Amino acid sequence: MSSYPPSGPPPTTTLRQRLADLRGPAVPPRPLDARALAALAANPGCGRRALLDGAGVDKTALASALGSPSAFGQSQFAIVRGNSFEARVKGDGGAELLRLVHEHLGAGSEPPGPGAHVPDLTAAGPEGRAARTALALREATAAAAAAGTWTLLDHPMLALEVAGSPAYLEPDAVVVHPDGRWTVVEIKSFPMIDGAADAAKVGAAARQAAVYVLALEKTAGKLASAVVGHTVLLVCPKDFSNLPAASPVDIRRERAVTLRQLERLTRVEELAAALPEGLSFDPARPAEELAEAVAAVSAAYAPECLAACELAFHCRERARAADAVTALGRSVRGELGTLTTVEEALAAAAAGACDAEDPTAASLHRAARLRAEALEAAACPC
Repeated sequence: MSSYPPSGPPPTTTLRQRLADLRGPAVPPRPLDARALAALAANPGCGRRALLDGAGVDKTALASALGSPSAFGQSQFAIVRGNSFEARVKGDGGAELLRLVHEHLGAGSEPPGPGAHVPDLTAAGPEGRAARTALALREATAAAAAAGTWTLLDHPMLALEVAGSPAYLEPDAVVVHPDGRWTVVEIKSFPMIDGAADAAKVGAAARQAAVYVLALEKTAGKLASAVVGHTVLLVCPKDFSNLPAASPVDIRRERAVTLRQLERLTRVEELAAALPEGLSFDPARPAEELAEAVAAVSAAYAPECLAACELAFHCRERARAADAVTALGRSVRGELGTLTTVEEALAAAAAGACDAEDPTAASLHRAARLRAEALEAAACPC
């Protein structure tokens, strides 16, 4: 046995290894996309989603293992139709797409000709593709300054740090104008009827594009002459045909909101450090063990989560079991103040005397009294 003292302190577990242990040693990380980031930014107080997304946990598989499967995802028909429409828009070297960009956002510049550049962005892994995209953007900006050329980047890869963990994002396209401006292009398969699309779907696309713009700005910050446009181009099928129509969308508001929410997210290493050793979200583990692991991370459930998170059904079930008022919605939760359970709210409403120290309880009691009087008057036969 050696008599030499240890050469240094025992090795510490790196964040990458810690997240791999949480995910499951044999489970590959699930990459974050712009849709997930937009949903994450919409609920920054949910540590559960921040940790699971930051660790690359497959929440769909986790929800199924917990017995609360989600019904997320597009139908195969919608996916095939969307891919077919995108291929049509980008066909012939992106000529139609560049024409739409010039028509709606290219005022004062020469129209794109057959010499428009479409660089090859293939590389090994997301880190390699992100580096190749950054190089292509730098070259395209230099070419625009020298010769006023148009450049189309088809499915570039952008990097954005979220809660201390890198996320790799892939917009449909980024166009570099002859003046060096960068524009994000979102291609969607929902129709644009009479020049207008469904407002809710346009809003979702704008929030998603705002994430791409934030990632582009990180790259543009390294180039003195690069400018990222805050107006993106939304391309959709015209009416019910397969012909493309486009509309510019100002995403300055969505960008500001998304940036503020992402900056408020708790860092992943802080969430991971608070968990006990050995805890894992590996879907192969027993459901009881997974439920305990998920419960160890605080959540901020709201009914809006049903349209944005794969674990929403599980969180809703737990919120209802705990009698939490969060299951009734964020607005109700905000109005009830210190009353955190439905039982407390009902008790305050039914109290014989109003609590002068709690205006919320007094308001509930008054509302319950007015409701009872209204029902009594409605039931009166006179």
